[in-house]
Amino acid sequence: MIKNNEHKYSISAMCKVLQLPRSTYYYEEKERESEDDLTTAIIDIFQKSRQNYGTRQIKIELKKLGHRVSRRRIGRIKNEQGLVSNYTVAQFKPHSTKCNESDQKNELDRDFNQEYELTAVVSDLTYVRVNQKWHYICVFVNLFNREIIGFSTGPNKDATLVYRAFASIQNDLRKIEYFHTDRGSEFKNQLIDKGLKTFDIKRSLSMKGCPYDNAVAEATFKIVKTEFVRGQHFTSLEELTRELQDYVHWFNHIRIHGTLGYLSPIEYKLEHLKKTV
Repeated sequence: MIKNNEHKYSISAMCKVLQLPRSTYYYEEKERESEDDLTTAIIDIFQKSRQNYGTRQIKIELKKLGHRVSRRRIGRIKNEQGLVSNYTVAQFKPHSTKCNESDQKNELDRDFNQEYELTAVVSDLTYVRVNQKWHYICVFVNLFNREIIGFSTGPNKDATLVYRAFASIQNDLRKIEYFHTDRGSEFKNQLIDKGLKTFDIKRSLSMKGCPYDNAVAEATFKIVKTEFVRGQHFTSLEELTRELQDYVHWFNHIRIHGTLGYLSPIEYKLEHLKKTV
């Protein structure tokens, strides 16, 4: 009431009529302004995260801005503002696929925390609708900092899709020691074998029917499907490729990751380089 009528009457007079101490009014007004600023910051962070961040990640970003806020308060404001994360919606279920019967061992042995860059790279693929037809995405992930270092899109789930993702990597391929995937035939074939042999990259395959052996790739694709694929309507392969390229840049340079101490993959890599210099 006081706020709505301060252009007509003095705050002192209105407080006197309402028998409200001026100190109480100014305190509550300051709290409202603080809440408004916080709400604006939370909305901004949430939208810049492509509507993906939960309370934990928003809390980290708020701390960078000088706000120390509990996750409960963040959750309350998110609910009041109708900020619903993509992660609150049921996930897609992956298609079952046949695996090859290669006797290649799991050389990585679930050692997902790599101390050096490019020691081990993992890969996986997923499907996405493009103009009412299934298309596919393949990505290569550097276990050192969870960075997506290569990716490709295409209408077929085959060796060519994987090879094009492999060829898109900008790093020196000779530095990769291990390439780990599941047992899909698109990963274990003559085309991929030839590429790995050229750069002297050792192969590692998950055990048959054991997704935990490729947990990081699986987790990365859960993120990609939730944050990028779900709710999108791609009209062409060109549009899918363009949008994926933009998402990968955001994923690597801006998106914070809990496993990296809430740094982006590129930030984590730069921090590591500072320590080694």
